[in-house]
Amino acid sequence: MANNPVFNRFNDDLSKGRYASIGKPQYGQYATPDQQQQQQYGAPQGYPNTGAQQAYQPPQGGRQYGGPQGYPQGRDPLESMYQKPSASAVQSRKMTLDDVVTKTLGLFGIMLVTGAISWFVAKDSQPVGMGLWIGGMIVGLAIGFIISFKRVVSVPLIVGYAAVEGLFLGAVSQFFNTIWPGVVAQAVLATICVFVGMFAGWKFGIIRVTERSRKIFGFAIMGYFLFAMVNFLLVMTGVLSNPFGVGGSGPLGIVISIIAVGLASYSLAIDFDSIGRGINAGLPQKYSWLMAHGLIVSVVWLYIELLRLFARMRN
Repeated sequence: MANNPVFNRFNDDLSKGRYASIGKPQYGQYATPDQQQQQQYGAPQGYPNTGAQQAYQPPQGGRQYGGPQGYPQGRDPLESMYQKPSASAVQSRKMTLDDVVTKTLGLFGIMLVTGAISWFVAKDSQPVGMGLWIGGMIVGLAIGFIISFKRVVSVPLIVGYAAVEGLFLGAVSQFFNTIWPGVVAQAVLATICVFVGMFAGWKFGIIRVTERSRKIFGFAIMGYFLFAMVNFLLVMTGVLSNPFGVGGSGPLGIVISIIAVGLASYSLAIDFDSIGRGINAGLPQKYSWLMAHGLIVSVVWLYIELLRLFARMRN
């Protein structure tokens, strides 16, 4: 949860120029049948296939024109300019901010539905809720890494990740709310406020994202991810009796949570900047699914860290 390799891979590919030609039509892709025939028979560009010196004869009888070879009989050659766009032209439509927002809201809706189901299931049966918690976390991490390192955008995997993550969040939220009533509402409200604040700060240039800050953040987030994994294993194996692991609910634990919230918050700024770079690079529309998935990953991480912080402060 603490790492977002989706945007890490995207920014690495973008810096190496791997997206430079994405969405750009290739030469000849939209050539008319007459142009293709001219290229085939070597006719000079701009002249019909009947020869350079032959004058153009207007069509006789309107639609009964039986013009140069390459046009269907009875069809005006000018109609080729108004044909329905081909599948390749539709697929090359550029990604926009609206595309990313729409996909993000859709994935968030799926996560809310499965989260609500998991919430009520965990409320009725604690063992089942614990299974959804652990199982959802492990399966979610696995799917997340597959999506991150897969070169082809897989919409079913992205949708599946949102559904599994919802099961995980519902069970975790129910557990925290049972022990610390009201902490879930506080974490949800804080997540929304941080999201809006980080977006505004990035949009108006208050929070800057540079190549240097990306590198520093990358090392910091990698270190925290390793720490989180070790801490989780120590708690699960019983080496640490406190459910929060290292630091517990004391001052050290609160400091660790504050650092984690800070990293998750800055991760949102990097996500916003990466989405902007993707739009400027002219990525195809299908990449809006990948951008939405990466944004969901950061939001979930921020929510979990805020949940842990408020629970620690309650103790």
